[in-house]
Amino acid sequence: MKDFLAGFSNLETPFYFYDLSILDETISAIRQANRYGYHIHYALKANNNPRILERIRKAGFGVDCVSGNEIRIGLENDFDASHVVLAGVGKTDKEIQYAIDQNIFSFNVESIQELEVINEIATKKGKVANVSIRINPAIDAGTHHYITTGAKENKFGISEDELFGALVQIQAMTNIHFIGLHYHIGSQIMDLGRFKNLAVRVNDIQQKLVAKGVELPHLNVGGGLGIDYENPDENPVPDFETYFKTFHENLELLPGQELHFELGRSVVGQCGSLISRALYVKEGSDTNFLIIDAGMNDLMRPALYQAQHKVISLSGRSEEKKYDVVGPVCESSDTFGKGLMLPETKRGDFLVIRSAGAYGETMKNTYNARELAKPYYSEDF
Repeated sequence: MKDFLAGFSNLETPFYFYDLSILDETISAIRQANRYGYHIHYALKANNNPRILERIRKAGFGVDCVSGNEIRIGLENDFDASHVVLAGVGKTDKEIQYAIDQNIFSFNVESIQELEVINEIATKKGKVANVSIRINPAIDAGTHHYITTGAKENKFGISEDELFGALVQIQAMTNIHFIGLHYHIGSQIMDLGRFKNLAVRVNDIQQKLVAKGVELPHLNVGGGLGIDYENPDENPVPDFETYFKTFHENLELLPGQELHFELGRSVVGQCGSLISRALYVKEGSDTNFLIIDAGMNDLMRPALYQAQHKVISLSGRSEEKKYDVVGPVCESSDTFGKGLMLPETKRGDFLVIRSAGAYGETMKNTYNARELAKPYYSEDF
C-alpha cells in the first residue's frame, strides 16, 4: 500500500483502493470452507463495483438484491436470474413486476400484505413467483442496534405466530410458490454462537411447519458474518470455516433441502481502503484536529452508526501525537476517530482508512456538492 501511494502521489484524493489479491483470497476461503454444497448469494448492497462483481460472479455466487435496480445491476454484470433473490420490506409494484419479468429465483417476502401483492401481480402476468417468507426469529444479534434485524422491535420479517396464522391464506394463493423460509438476524456479527441460536430457532419453526404438511425445499439463513475492523492486516479473511461448520452441526436440514446464504461485508470488506490526504492540523490545548480531505460523504459508516475503522498515517515520522481525525463536511458527525495515536502528520501526508470495501462506495454521495471518490485497483499498477 505504501509503495503504491509513493509511486502515484499525483492521484487526486480521496479515492478508493482495492487490493484484489485480498478479494481473491477471501473468495477462495469461502469456496474451500463451503464443503457442504451450500448456495452463496452475494449481498449486492455491500459493494456493486463492476470489477468486484466480475470476480464474485466467476466464483459461481448468485446475488442477493434489495431493490429493482440492484437486480438490474446484477443482470448487467452477467449474474444469472435463476441465482437472484430479492429482499426488502418495501418492494414497490414496479420492482415486483420487474423481478417477475426477469424470472428471478425467489422473493424474500417480509409481510403478508406483500405476499398478496406479489400474488396479484403474478396473476395478472400469468406467472407463478417463487417466494420465501422471512421470519423474524426474535434473536439478539449482539451487534449495533442500527444493524440488528432479527429482534422483535425490528421492521424486518413476520413473527412465527403471523406465519402460522396465515398458512391457509398462503396455501390458497395460486400464483405464488412457497418454497421456503428466510432469516437474517443482523450484520457484523462476531460471536458465532448467535448463529447457533439461529439454527436452533430455525429447527423449531421448521419442524412445526413440517407437522402441518408444509414442504420447504429451500432455506435461507441470510448472512451477517463480521470482519475484524481493529486488526485488518492480522485477520484479512473471516473465519468462514467455523461459520459454515456452525450451521452444518446445528441446523437440521430436511431431506434434499437446499441451504442458502447471503454474504456481503465478509466477502468484500477487507479488500478496500479509502485513501485521503491531510489538509490541515489544528493544534489545541485539549485536542489536535487532523483534518483530511475524505468526508462522511465518502464513507458514511462512522457518521451513520459510530463505526470504527482503523486509520493509518503514512507520514513515516517516528514521533506520535494524539489526533481527532475529521473530514471537511459541515457536520460535527464527520469524524473518523477521536484520540487516535498516529505518527506526527502534516499537510499533504497520506492517510489510509482500512476495511472500507463494504458499504463505502455504495453509500458514497455528493453531500455538500462534493465529488465522488474514484476507485483504483491493485492489479492495474
